[in-house]
Amino acid sequence: MKKEKMNESVSETPIAKSKYEKNIDPDDFTTTIEGDSVRFFVLTNANGMEVTFTNYGQRLVSLYVPDRDGEFKDVVLGFDNLEDYRAKKNFYGAVIGRYGNRIAKGKFTLDDKTYDLAINNNENHLHGGLVGFESVVWKVDEQTDNTISFSRTSPDMEEGYPGNLEVRVSYILTDDNALQISYEAKTDKPTYLNLTNHSFFNLKGEGEGTVNDHVVLLNADKFTPVDSGLIPTGELQDVAGTPFDFRNPKAIGKDIEVDFEQLKLGNGYDHNFVLNEVPKNRKGLTFAARVVEPNSGRTLEVYTSEPGVQFYGGNFLNGSDIGKSGKAYVRRGSFCLETQHFPDSPNHPEFPSTRLEPGETYTSYCTYKFGVTNN
Repeated sequence: MKKEKMNESVSETPIAKSKYEKNIDPDDFTTTIEGDSVRFFVLTNANGMEVTFTNYGQRLVSLYVPDRDGEFKDVVLGFDNLEDYRAKKNFYGAVIGRYGNRIAKGKFTLDDKTYDLAINNNENHLHGGLVGFESVVWKVDEQTDNTISFSRTSPDMEEGYPGNLEVRVSYILTDDNALQISYEAKTDKPTYLNLTNHSFFNLKGEGEGTVNDHVVLLNADKFTPVDSGLIPTGELQDVAGTPFDFRNPKAIGKDIEVDFEQLKLGNGYDHNFVLNEVPKNRKGLTFAARVVEPNSGRTLEVYTSEPGVQFYGGNFLNGSDIGKSGKAYVRRGSFCLETQHFPDSPNHPEFPSTRLEPGETYTSYCTYKFGVTNN
């Protein structure tokens, strides 16, 4: 297995090329930003599956998986060049931090001190602020044919968060077509932390219309309802009898136009689901979700160590972004399953805590496992 030590010599190693992605030239991802080298990286497995990354924003650029007939397609949204990622404020495929999702009014109190965060979503803080983890260059520590590890130090008070935070995120592409993501972090001051991956999926292929026909199962009896700013109210509401009941598989679009306040507030599904604690896989990760695309037969299962998952139905896409295939990304043309602690947890002591102390190691695990069904 080929292994490359990236570190200082990242600019000297050969540039990998995608086996499938004809629209991407790795040179369009190769540059230097404020002295840091940006590159294009490719992972493969024994089955022909392929995942590509840029270390700008630690973004997953493309992800090729087969359908029931063995045809490979890219199932994540993104761009074919670095400049579009830099010019357009988006989260396609990025690692999110320091805090995934929203924090009300961009404020929290920690040990009797109030911290003011960057405001970037109406009056609230979203996904780490104006310059979150999706908008910085990550160091690539090492890479093999099917693994890659990224790291960076987020300095004390970056976007308003206390503590120098050392973060490492590692990916393994397994031979059973799973992408395993591991997060680790340490801080030198008490802080709050909630990392996640923000890939936008369309199992028909990126740019191939809406995902309203995708059939979803969510392993959650409850969700966290939100106010008009999409901030949790603090309640854990039963999904039973609501359009948010995905305990039995149903199409995303089945109930999306139902007259229900939470759907109106979110412009569709854009909510945190409270995961049930069982079942778990062999690694002890909780089963969170299963998605089936009926025509291609492609499936996605999600497993996590986190207590929640944000299910987002691409409600705010509007066709203005043109993706790698040259096709517009239409409203509801993708879905996200962001494994996470709950939004605004620092301001809700009743929610599972996201506090990280010096001397502790933050860990979080997520697996996106792909397959096919003949049904």
